Amino acid sequence: MKVAVVGSTGMVGQVMLKVLEERNFPVTELIPVASEKSVGKKVKYKQKEFTIVSMKDAIAAKPDIAIFSAGGSTSLEFAPLFAEAGVTVIDNSSAWRMDPDKKLVVPEINADVLTKEDKIIANPNCSTIQLVMVLGPLNKKYDLKRVVVSTYQSVTGTGKAAVDQLNGEISGNETEKVYPYQIFKNALPHCDVFADDDYTKEEIKLMKEPKKILGDDTFNLTATAVRVPVQGGHSESVNIEFENEFELDEVRKILSETPGVVVMDDVKNNHYPMPLYSEGKDEVFVGRIRRDLSQPKTLNLWIVADNLRKGAATNAVQIAEYLVANNLV
Repeated sequence: MKVAVVGSTGMVGQVMLKVLEERNFPVTELIPVASEKSVGKKVKYKQKEFTIVSMKDAIAAKPDIAIFSAGGSTSLEFAPLFAEAGVTVIDNSSAWRMDPDKKLVVPEINADVLTKEDKIIANPNCSTIQLVMVLGPLNKKYDLKRVVVSTYQSVTGTGKAAVDQLNGEISGNETEKVYPYQIFKNALPHCDVFADDDYTKEEIKLMKEPKKILGDDTFNLTATAVRVPVQGGHSESVNIEFENEFELDEVRKILSETPGVVVMDDVKNNHYPMPLYSEGKDEVFVGRIRRDLSQPKTLNLWIVADNLRKGAATNAVQIAEYLVANNLV
């Protein structure tokens, strides 16, 4: 199994290499790919060093799978070239997510939509992934009517420069500002750029992607995305109105039986999900499960996941695992 990791020097690319190794994905040949300035440099995988190659050389090598984490413009340009060479691309950027001809996949929720003909597969937005891991099983049982989500997103979602800004501000050192304001001791209601309707691109992704993944556009969803001074792990406060009535014990049971979801919901013992707890883990953690007292058939809960792992790298590798297990590549 020849596997190319495109964007292998970046924050998510590095985690992808780590996840491939940890999950013992059947890599017989690793092809690390990065920008021209990184060609010839080395990356580590399974305690060996591999030389970074160019896009052109990677395409010529005809890997079985190419996992992309190199930004939207790079994906738009190069993913079709890999696909034309017969390579199955799993893309972590936003480039293909809402393309009607491309599948948007969270394996535990909708991997069954994949076929051998899918040569470019989109990995959802990090905040979307952890949200649909909870919405998916609850929608099947109670039928979603309206979802209101507020996010508390880690600086790692922006990249290494944002982590450097936070750490620089903590230590009192001047660093390049990625955000329009300081992030230390602050919260910015500003993830990604603002669109014409005054929502940010991150909020728009959260409002559109779950409907495509769940194959259901009958419910309404609105979002506010906030960047907080946390180094790893995204959190979400979610209010869910259903068409049908629910019981809290049944909700907890459904979620605890959902693969990849861990229920942490014991407030008497201060047991609830936190980004600090999720860091380095692949599961999606859910807690603070309680009835909304202001209106019927409505639930409040709190979802946390490591945005670099399940929110990006792990989900992409799980897609690759599904393809291999089902002879789709």
